[in-house]
Amino acid sequence: MNDNLKKIEEKLGYKYNNISLLENALTHSSYANEMKSRGRKINSNERLEFLGDSVLALITSEYIFLKLKEYKEGELTKVRAAVVCEESLCSFSESLEIGKVLYLGKGEIATNGRNRKSILADAFEAILGSIFLDGGLESAKKFLLKFLEKAIADFINEGELKDYKSLLQQLIQQNGTGEILEYALINESGPDHNKIFEINVILNNNMLGNGKGRSKKIAEQNAAREALALFGYKN
Repeated sequence: MNDNLKKIEEKLGYKYNNISLLENALTHSSYANEMKSRGRKINSNERLEFLGDSVLALITSEYIFLKLKEYKEGELTKVRAAVVCEESLCSFSESLEIGKVLYLGKGEIATNGRNRKSILADAFEAILGSIFLDGGLESAKKFLLKFLEKAIADFINEGELKDYKSLLQQLIQQNGTGEILEYALINESGPDHNKIFEINVILNNNMLGNGKGRSKKIAEQNAAREALALFGYKN
């Protein structure tokens, strides 16, 4: 086993019975095609990615079904979509530093393929598929839940499940006409790839609530949620 495979195996927290499955999971199609042109047949990670996508959906669906007992079907669907999206899977890969050990063709390397979101997300799914093949569903579940549990908790805590802005707007409209409800960006901090936005919700020049989030949308929802609390709304 080469050092890179050994290091990534340690990061994954999973000991492979067949390490070639991990090697396959890290092999991008650009590298496989490049090797093919040289007369070497190497399989890309596309088939493992296909399998991993299904394993991801199954494990995520089971987890949120059992964990979020009060949530309706539409809310469960929204949670699942948020935590299995490309951005989330990419962040999982980045935390494992998968980009450093991917087998990429020269063209992909030259165009910053090691940091491309789609490649990193696909690689994570392929790794999940490889663990499923090597150790079964329980091994895949143990590996994936380390990422899922936090991602789901963060999503729920950021208030995206409920549309607090619409709830607040409806409440204000019930109290009369002519009310002016606005959202004002008052601060943004952090590097470009990880900004935090802070927004106030204002009614007729009076601040009702303040919210922060990794996007303006999330910050606005959190501000509206705080404003609703002033009116006795419980979420």
